Amino acid sequence: MLWVAIIGLIMTAVALALAARRVLFLYKLATVGAPAPERIEYARDNVGTEIKAQLVEVFGQRKLLKWTTSGTAHFFVMWAFFILATVYLEAYGTLIQGAITGTPDFHIPIIGTWPVLGFLQDFIAVAALVGLVVFAVIRVRNSPKKLGRKSRFSGSHLGGAWLVLFMIFNVIWTMFLFRGAAHNTGNLPYASGAFASEATAALLHPLGETANEVLEGVGLLLHIGVMLVFLIIVVNSKHLHIFTAPLNVLFSRRPDGNGPAQPLRIDGKVVDFEDEDLDGDRLGRGKVEDTTWKGFLDFYTCTECGRCQSQCPAWNTDKPLSPKMLIIDQRDHAFKIAPYLSATQEQRADLHEDVLALLDKPLVGEDGVIHPDVLWSCTNCGACVEQCPVDIEHIDHILDMRRYQAMVESNFPSEAGVMVRNLENKGNPWGMSEMKRADWIEELAGREDDPIEIQLVDEKMPEDTEYLFWVGCAGALEDRARKTTKAVAELLHIAGVKFAVLGPMEACTGDPARRLGMEYLFDMLAKQNIETLNEAGVKKIVATCPHCFNTLANEYPQLGGTYEVVHHTQLLAKLVDEGKLVPVTPIEEKITYHDPCFLGRHNKVYSQPRDIMAKVPGVKAQEMHRHKERGFCCGAGGARMWMEERIGKRINTERVDEALTTDPDTISTACPFCLVMLGDSINEKKNAGEAKETLEVVDVSQLLIKSIKG
Repeated sequence: MLWVAIIGLIMTAVALALAARRVLFLYKLATVGAPAPERIEYARDNVGTEIKAQLVEVFGQRKLLKWTTSGTAHFFVMWAFFILATVYLEAYGTLIQGAITGTPDFHIPIIGTWPVLGFLQDFIAVAALVGLVVFAVIRVRNSPKKLGRKSRFSGSHLGGAWLVLFMIFNVIWTMFLFRGAAHNTGNLPYASGAFASEATAALLHPLGETANEVLEGVGLLLHIGVMLVFLIIVVNSKHLHIFTAPLNVLFSRRPDGNGPAQPLRIDGKVVDFEDEDLDGDRLGRGKVEDTTWKGFLDFYTCTECGRCQSQCPAWNTDKPLSPKMLIIDQRDHAFKIAPYLSATQEQRADLHEDVLALLDKPLVGEDGVIHPDVLWSCTNCGACVEQCPVDIEHIDHILDMRRYQAMVESNFPSEAGVMVRNLENKGNPWGMSEMKRADWIEELAGREDDPIEIQLVDEKMPEDTEYLFWVGCAGALEDRARKTTKAVAELLHIAGVKFAVLGPMEACTGDPARRLGMEYLFDMLAKQNIETLNEAGVKKIVATCPHCFNTLANEYPQLGGTYEVVHHTQLLAKLVDEGKLVPVTPIEEKITYHDPCFLGRHNKVYSQPRDIMAKVPGVKAQEMHRHKERGFCCGAGGARMWMEERIGKRINTERVDEALTTDPDTISTACPFCLVMLGDSINEKKNAGEAKETLEVVDVSQLLIKSIKG
């Protein structure tokens, strides 16, 4: 066995040296990126949360198991890597002990002869083998050659995936070869339990003792050699995620990468727009080296599985944005320029013109790494982040690039410029007078039957009020959304909830500006609103717009504005449960509910709107195929509400087409943007004779007030 040990140890030394060289390259490349101290601080200060995340996301494979078949297959293959590490421990022990003593009968101390371990090793290997078959079938059935854009593997590096499946297969059959031969020579540590190894031994037994001794040594070297080659392949391919996924999960945002947009940082420090020394040319991400090390970790960890792509509303409506390709294209570009990133100006003078062209290639541009149409197709719906099994934060990448394009290059869709000017001059995206914000109040007060007086905040919140009702720009200024505002106000009045509104003192929360990339404008609007809220003594807020809700609850605390914020469906559901709102009149309709992205995926509010509908007599609720965490966007998020949709099918049309498959009488939602987008598409369908004339889209609150008032 001496020759086996010598060959095995030489192979190991060479492979580890090559792998270490690659790991050093990856580390140096990542550290070219900007610091992200907040990631380290959170992980250090929330050890319990991070341990839970590792147990649930990495070891428990929570996100992967949402897709049952492929998730189960991956679960067993992943656990095979952990459990079969004990087989490699035995293999190296056999290698070394055989060289020293001449008797290769090594076993792991204490547990090394336990039949349960032998059974577990063989079971997980067989399960992984079945998993490989499942993966192969999935890849064949979902081949891009067959399905084109509909394949979630479209754009992925397919050859590397097949190579890895082949290498895992090699790990398994070489394991059974050397263990089967070892069983016949008496060197297998397990007298029972290792059922698959024993079956292999039965096949090899007729070859005789000498042949089995040779096969044991050859099989051992093959098993170790395959692992070492696999190691080199892994650190040079997308399967690097085997090592980086736990790190990416460790440093990802909690509870997930959706919800608040992250503050703009330079060199790890939050930007202060009032700083006179602020370098305006460094706002956002203008080149790949502006990416933080966490962003590079995202690059390394992408498995190219395409789950994000399969759920993306832009990709599903024939637009150029694929969240997967957004990450892959940046990664591939980073790898190409990595050897030259640290070159000085003098060294660059000696570089070939092709290399210089690559270094000077813009990150975003017609000839850039990322095409502008890719960047501006994103609705910030969060489907990609929700589906990613390794916690890649695609929206953070997109927002950072948008920030550079919007604030440094002034390069964004022209129609969004109108929205920006309106926000700057009028405090709302439509450019209407601030006094228009009180029109709905006058409408309620001027009703002939049951007029309602709405309290306006006059510097301070009235003492007897519990909530500030944040109406939002759409809720105050858009005709269809204003119906929701009046319905909610009336419901709160009926339930005896004391509330007040800011009226003309209210300004846009800044969400459209921030999601467009105009961080400075968001900063200005947010600080203005926070000053107003704090001076008024506001503690609790109810908002009807999920975008306002998300901004007030999750983003204003970044600037010192911390309040207890609820969405109107959360408050109304609570009031119904408490018996303060009692729906009595049946609404005999088939209704399908559309999940707003910023209420659902971004803030995990799924049950309350459905709970309200369930309490309305007569309602027959029917879910669309894509709902809750897999819900499909209306197309308005990410400031897309104020941009033209010129490429592919309109996203709101796709969503309405899906809603129509349920043959609904009404489509309900809980967001003014969704109300507008779905309503526009329904009107187009009616004009084309593709939807019944009675079909309408309403807010959940409108259903509730209709049932209560009859």
